[in-house]
Amino acid sequence: MTDLRAIVAEITEEMAAAPDRGRPASYIPPLARVDVGQFGMAVVTADGDVFTGGAADEAFSVQSVSKVFALTMALGRVGDQLWDRVGREPSGSAFNSIVQLESERGIPRNPFINAGAIVVADVNLGRGRPRESVGELVRFIRSLADDDSIAVDAEVARSESETGFRNVALANYMKSFGNLRGPVEDVLALYFGQCAVAMSCRQLAMAGRYLMAGGVNPVGGHRVVSAARARRINALMLTCGHYDASGDFAFRVGLPGKSGVGGGILAVAPGRASIAVWSPGLNAQGNSQLGTLALERLAMRTGWSVFGRMNASPG
Repeated sequence: MTDLRAIVAEITEEMAAAPDRGRPASYIPPLARVDVGQFGMAVVTADGDVFTGGAADEAFSVQSVSKVFALTMALGRVGDQLWDRVGREPSGSAFNSIVQLESERGIPRNPFINAGAIVVADVNLGRGRPRESVGELVRFIRSLADDDSIAVDAEVARSESETGFRNVALANYMKSFGNLRGPVEDVLALYFGQCAVAMSCRQLAMAGRYLMAGGVNPVGGHRVVSAARARRINALMLTCGHYDASGDFAFRVGLPGKSGVGGGILAVAPGRASIAVWSPGLNAQGNSQLGTLALERLAMRTGWSVFGRMNASPG
């Protein structure tokens, strides 16, 4: 029987000693100040057990991890019509690239790159106001995590709106192709607000349980999405959740996962566990350096890879 408590404790100790911790996101000032020495991990099993290590209760800016929950909401609103406006293919480009939008006439490759997430925000905004729409997303995440303390970090949201020039360009470019229907400033206000949601590893792992449990939130047995939709969201996380390093993450970890430049990663072992890791130092592709390493070791020691059990020394 897998001793998760011991495995999480071992990985946490190993991450504390890791020499290469990456660098925090420098283009968002509040994130640039976060201590790269921190590491947190939380594993919530299908049986409801919770195993944590390190700074598992330290809140951090989830950034693009929020795209998983925003996508879930958008699919609930418009269903498969969403795929007329957003693709389902890996981009192979940086998360904030504008290059493909020109050749593909304003249709983003997938909902997890910034351009795709901005279209998802447009869907979730509908005819509403950005403040109310951000509140709706936060309430949704709170219900998933069964935790009403989850909130938006106002400083991070303000900093993103002041420095997010590339996202402004992406939004306006898609608007020129007719793939953004709301006012650009309102859509971006929602997008920046959702990225500034702050959560701990424990809260994030709790919020991700519905993707581990076939679309059902274990709290009260409420169905969040159909089993088929949960499977497809997981598929997108596996193929697109780490931008231009998604293939490498699948190769090394073998679990659906979504990263954020705040250093967090939500990973799913279908039928087994919802997992969150956090360490603010990023690798060259903008994914958590230690978070990725920790998940690789977790998958190896538990055998949770969706591709089967890995050897102790993968090639």
